[in-house]
Amino acid sequence: MKKLRLTLLLLLFIIVSAFGQIKSPRQWFPGLFEAVQLSDVYPDNKTFVDATPMRDPALIMKDYNDRKDKPGFDLKQFVNENFTSPIVPNSGFKTDVSAGIRKHIDTLWQVLYRHHGKVSAYSSLIPLPNDFIVPGGRFREIYYWDSYFTMLGLQQSHQTVIMQNMVDNFAYLINKFGFIPNGNRSYYLTRSQPPFFSMMVDLLAKDKGEQLRVKYQPELLKEYAFWMEGAKQLKSGEAHRMVVRMPGGEVLNRYWDDSDKPREESYKQDVTAARLSKQKPEDFYRNIRAAAESGWDFSTRWFDESGKLASIQTTNIIPVDLNCLLYHLELSIARTYQTQGNEKMYTLYLNKATARKKAILKYCWNAGKGWFMDYNWKLKHQSTQQTLAGTFPLEFKIADSRQAAKIAAGLKTKFFHPGGLVTTFNRSGQQWDSPNAWAPLQYMAIDGLNNYNKTTLAASFASSWINTNLNIFNSTGKLMEKYNVVDTAAKAGGGEYPLQDGFGWTNGVLLNLMDKYKPGGKPAQ
Repeated sequence: MKKLRLTLLLLLFIIVSAFGQIKSPRQWFPGLFEAVQLSDVYPDNKTFVDATPMRDPALIMKDYNDRKDKPGFDLKQFVNENFTSPIVPNSGFKTDVSAGIRKHIDTLWQVLYRHHGKVSAYSSLIPLPNDFIVPGGRFREIYYWDSYFTMLGLQQSHQTVIMQNMVDNFAYLINKFGFIPNGNRSYYLTRSQPPFFSMMVDLLAKDKGEQLRVKYQPELLKEYAFWMEGAKQLKSGEAHRMVVRMPGGEVLNRYWDDSDKPREESYKQDVTAARLSKQKPEDFYRNIRAAAESGWDFSTRWFDESGKLASIQTTNIIPVDLNCLLYHLELSIARTYQTQGNEKMYTLYLNKATARKKAILKYCWNAGKGWFMDYNWKLKHQSTQQTLAGTFPLEFKIADSRQAAKIAAGLKTKFFHPGGLVTTFNRSGQQWDSPNAWAPLQYMAIDGLNNYNKTTLAASFASSWINTNLNIFNSTGKLMEKYNVVDTAAKAGGGEYPLQDGFGWTNGVLLNLMDKYKPGGKPAQ
């Protein structure tokens, strides 16, 4: 009897372990996954990795291996028999343009709202404890950095409860995995995204008070540990995962992904692109994935002087915006210790932030161009390309007044177009290059200028961006993920998928700016 009881306990342990194991679709379906993603079963590779298996993957794989080489085998039919394709909730939603943009955004919060709940053990979706807002379109799950800019609008809509839910979801992910994944999908568990969690906590603290920051101190510390893992062991000129020891001994950060395989959600595109690169496939895939972690996938910002995707070198680059965000994280942690009266730990993290600020100024400021640049730690020189990421030191008050004046002048003369601020100057066909503009970068530039009392210029940029959004909305009934700001009559392009509408961060930034600025670009009283 005792032996039987032990056997049953062992069996239960095996079952629990199997269901508790998080695998990505490539791991669940070796061979079948590659066959589907390299075929035309789905036009978009993300569809299959978001599909839900109808039964145990082991049984699906057994049937696949038994049938795949037999005459008449139909891969598409097999997939349809064994997987449920993801649906788009509220796909029948129709915009009432006559009701106005504010009514539209209020309605969109409901359209983009997702209820938490049980998830199939074999789905790529990672369940969350609270409800949340998704970006929209093919982006059916929560995304890390998108959510901060979505929350800017949720705050204006007095949606404090859903903001709290989203922050708690990210805290849950930090506690479960040690970091915040790109999104709550198993195939995103090898990378994060720009670390905006401390900014989210700041935003929520405006509604809930200073003690809220202390509540999330454990998660802030865990996220910091994730980004800084391995830093202490590095010698000058060495890198480990997200950390790089600079020539002067300083530690700065880069983007990184723990996998060196093609991205599962863009498998065919990555395999095809790798054939054109002179890099080892594993290096190319790592650089592609690191760019995906940055959110700027893709931009000539990450390429060499050829401006071609085949030359992507993301892991060689110290991004100015990433290090500004980590500077804010260090200050946020210091602030929580100050609130607790822990002077020793407050000083420790304040000193970390101060050291990072000095390093950003040392390696990223280019006096000749009057701009903050990325730094190539392998080649030991700055990038030659100016991008809108150079405004992040304004948002975090790292720049001095002289530097801020030069950045303001550069924004006005080089980046500003009729529809807003362009991301880079290069027309490469990549979506994070000219002529495209994105809501999060508009917001960071505008808010950063206000930090240095460049209010008139900030208002003019805000006015142009608001008008771009409204003009497209009035003609199409949609708010887009990105906009063409050079030729405002044309759609934005580039990227690995069609232009998406919805769209979480566009809605959030637009509503935030409309509440701050009257028509015509003047600050609201």
